[in-house]
Amino acid sequence: MTSTSILQSDALDHVEVTQEQDEVSAEYLSFTLAHERYCIGIDAVEEIRVWEIPTPIPHAPEYVKGVINIRGMIVPIIDLRIRFALAKPRYTPTTVVLVLRCDALYERRLMGMVVDAVSDVVRLPSTKIKATVGESSVTPFMLGLVSVDAQIISLLDAKALMDISQIVGGL
Repeated sequence: MTSTSILQSDALDHVEVTQEQDEVSAEYLSFTLAHERYCIGIDAVEEIRVWEIPTPIPHAPEYVKGVINIRGMIVPIIDLRIRFALAKPRYTPTTVVLVLRCDALYERRLMGMVVDAVSDVVRLPSTKIKATVGESSVTPFMLGLVSVDAQIISLLDAKALMDISQIVGGL
């Protein structure tokens, strides 16, 4: 995409300048769940932690594994494999918790998402994001689909994943 502007100076009446503008792009952290690849905006990721068994919460939905303490904050842990009805969870040495951050007006909320493994960081222009196709248990949490290295990846919406009313609604 190019843009043209006219600059004026004492020495020159009008000079035309053409600049190449980069497409608006963002970085996403890619990860796997039950042999499927997903990604989420890296700006929502607070940290990546090794899997640890959380303290269970009585009467919580099956996908809410419990809570952990991170620097004095009680953080709920959601297993995305169960939440998305993908597969029975297996906790292996590559299993990690993506701690996501949501900054509200007066508070910072953290929530952990259990995933099978973290892959890499990908930079994607917004023009590469395509609309979701079909309906599934994942669709309400998706921003769209992207193609990376000839593989289709589901782009997840961190705000939708962290919507506490969706989680409490399952109680």
